Amino acid sequence: MIQKEMTIAHIVQNYPTTIPVFRSFGMHCLGCPSATGESLEQAAQVHGFDVDRLLSALNESLKN
Repeated sequence: MIQKEMTIAHIVQNYPTTIPVFRSFGMHCLGCPSATGESLEQAAQVHGFDVDRLLSALNESLKN
């Protein structure tokens, strides 16, 4: 299960099925330096997304 405290890099490395979800939210730079240091919650704030909506979509992608 993905949690908002996890970094984007951790999520992408451990759950590669989430990559299309990140891209659908306009987050294309999954390998940038910020991805290794920012939590999902911080990244959502920076990009102007509702973290709960993003988190729900990411966790849903794990079911497929």
